[in-house]
Amino acid sequence: MKIINAENNMKISSAPDVWLAGDPEDLKQWMDKGVKGIVTNTVVLKELTDKYGSIIDLTKRYLDITNKKIAIEIDGHSTNELLDVGEAFTKLSERIILKIPMSEHALGAFTELKKANIETFCTTIFTLNQAVLAANAGVDHVLPFCEPFIDVDKDPTELIREIKATFNQWENRPFITAALVRSVSTAQKAILDGADGIIIFWPIFQQMIKSKLTDEWNNTFLENWDSIYNEGNLKGINYKPKN
Repeated sequence: MKIINAENNMKISSAPDVWLAGDPEDLKQWMDKGVKGIVTNTVVLKELTDKYGSIIDLTKRYLDITNKKIAIEIDGHSTNELLDVGEAFTKLSERIILKIPMSEHALGAFTELKKANIETFCTTIFTLNQAVLAANAGVDHVLPFCEPFIDVDKDPTELIREIKATFNQWENRPFITAALVRSVSTAQKAILDGADGIIIFWPIFQQMIKSKLTDEWNNTFLENWDSIYNEGNLKGINYKPKN
């Protein structure tokens, strides 16, 4: 089966994708709540292989908890090494995406993986130049980092705007997927600035669901719903108040 990549899957107008990161055991409960898939990085993979063992077995754990795509970050010292490493994962499932840090040898890997219809992410994007080079090499998603710019007193999503403006008129352009998004406020900025998707850890996803006003109004509506039940006017409906 041919893997669907950005060349024949580019969105014209739809909601930004939300990708989750984290321990597969923590992600289970969120995978049926509108997320696009799972994204890893080598920091997370190091932590989780210390916990679970083999990175191949860990990848299988991710595959077992969802039927959605899984982006596995790989690394290597040459294009050929990246391709060899990547093959160990892509042969596990057609749902595997290869996520590779920006480098000279990564560009060569993106070109070859494009020919093989393997979907790819280019991570550690910190400049517009890098995004353009990765796009020209055939990558399907460019991943501009956000939060590190806050550490140097810069706008965390300015790069998203620059890439969006540059890519806007391109046919079959890569997805612009915001990475290293560690707060609800940065997630909102990335969405407002036109990111095609964001990558967040599941606690940020959980926080994005919440609002103090939503909680207040939900309680009001639920109290009235329970009142309808208590008055006997929910007969025939499978519902019971918690209290």
